[in-house]
Amino acid sequence: MKDIIIIGGGIAGLTNAIILARAGFAVLVIEKKYYPLHKVCGEYISNEVVPFLRSIEVDVDVLNPSKIQNLLITSESSSFECDLGLGGFGVSRYTFDYYLYQKAKQAGAEFLLSTEVTEVREDNNIFCITTSTGDTIYSKLIIGAHGKRSKLDKNLNRAFFYKRSPYIGVKYHIKTNFRPDTIALHIFNKGYCGMSKIEEDKYCLCYLSSRDNLEHYKNIKEMEEKVLYKNPYLKDVLQNSEFLYDKPEVINEISFSSKPLIENGIYMCGDSAGMITPLCGNGMSIAIHSAKLLSEIIITNSKDGEFDHSAIKKEYILVWNHFFKNRLAVGRFIQQLFLTKALSVVGLMAIKRSSSLANWAISKTHGHSFN
Repeated sequence: MKDIIIIGGGIAGLTNAIILARAGFAVLVIEKKYYPLHKVCGEYISNEVVPFLRSIEVDVDVLNPSKIQNLLITSESSSFECDLGLGGFGVSRYTFDYYLYQKAKQAGAEFLLSTEVTEVREDNNIFCITTSTGDTIYSKLIIGAHGKRSKLDKNLNRAFFYKRSPYIGVKYHIKTNFRPDTIALHIFNKGYCGMSKIEEDKYCLCYLSSRDNLEHYKNIKEMEEKVLYKNPYLKDVLQNSEFLYDKPEVINEISFSSKPLIENGIYMCGDSAGMITPLCGNGMSIAIHSAKLLSEIIITNSKDGEFDHSAIKKEYILVWNHFFKNRLAVGRFIQQLFLTKALSVVGLMAIKRSSSLANWAISKTHGHSFN
């Protein structure tokens, strides 16, 4: 019997594991892949998380991240630059997740890697988990941190799973000639591409595109040439960079639909709780923050090895909405603006004419420092 099982070992799951294992709980993380690994992700993190990471002895400086302070937005015919205010840093998921994994193990968390959860059943606040390896494991509390979409979502009959998403995500690591202190957002028809420096001399180039773009062409390469190349800034990057992957990382069915925070008694965290648009000051920082909030609520509402689930549910919903509801709503609005060609042109013109509008958008989609 475990005190807590965390399904998914991404940033949210690993942050929960570090905090809860250090608090003395018997924690098991079940991750369907292994470490280190690449993931489709923008790999930019707002500096809002830095004080908290230091408080749990996570020193990102040892990973040699980039320091990012400026924003460049481009379209087919225009560009705009501004200061990012709080700013952020860039580090790959390959490096960062592996570092958090090592920290979680040092804290006492146990791991089952290359293992997928196939079923979760609950009876009288005791959860029974069945895995792809045939194991049956029991726990008093479950955290769902399995990311954007998984077989578990289907098993739990989550509504969003049955709605086909119109988006795909594509990521490369590249070497290119671009300012290391700037994150770029290149807009193209029915999509946008983020680019920023990560560790060493590498850059992350990650874009979200409508499936319509891909369905009109034979493959990703042809889609890029016919659609993304229409943005001259992006064309220059795609034509004049060294690509470090044999092929890109790709993810299908990216859903931005609302998701219940708690399903079948499982506390969802990070992307499992609500898919975070890439324009919300980034999903990595919100994954870290949501894990901090959930872990602290669990610790506060536990006594003698038992959990007050009623109190945990109530408090978790309250703090999630307080910190993230409006932030995510603004991010979804801006995302739809950039995914519509005519609106993106008007929106970029408006931002260029008013620096206060740009500052408002940045302030509403980036959080504040916490510890």
